[in-house]
Amino acid sequence: MARLAVFASGMGSNFAAISAAVKAAQRHAIEFLLCDVAGAKVLDRAKELGVPAVLLSYEGMSREAVEKKMVRHLERRGVDIVALAGFMKLLTPYFLGAFKGPVVNLHPSLLPKYPGAHAIEESFNSGDKELGISVIRVDEGVDTGPVLLRKSFHRDGSETLAEVEKRIHALEHQWFPRVILEMLDAVDGPTRPVATP
Repeated sequence: MARLAVFASGMGSNFAAISAAVKAAQRHAIEFLLCDVAGAKVLDRAKELGVPAVLLSYEGMSREAVEKKMVRHLERRGVDIVALAGFMKLLTPYFLGAFKGPVVNLHPSLLPKYPGAHAIEESFNSGDKELGISVIRVDEGVDTGPVLLRKSFHRDGSETLAEVEKRIHALEHQWFPRVILEMLDAVDGPTRPVATP
């Protein structure tokens, strides 16, 4: 069994999709959700899903002090992989060096196009006919790590921003959990699902 931690800051729809996939697979565990925003909806989702949650605010603390606490939580629980699911802080070289496992992130554009926090709007306004998502391994840059997977759809130009956003989120919820499960399987070696009694 491999162990996952999910970092998130917002609503938690991708966290819920990841949690459902890990639960259905029956061979790995989400050790905890880490959130940096008090009152974020993702904390409620974690409670509903029975996933332990850690609230770790950056307020009044240096980035390195917060990241040292993050690393201690990860080490204490033996976490193998960290998935960023709408985590709105940039991790520093300190964190990426201190945590020895892979850190994977989801981005709502076809990288290297439209990195950063406004990717959906920038993709929508671009006039590009092909839009989509990227799953990357996190490095020290902003959305510059190696791309592990890209998935896309074509638009005809009549779609609203809300319709495009909905299609992007559907791709995220379908494909990000798959990549994470494959990575957990690779850490753990070949496994079979636990038989249900």
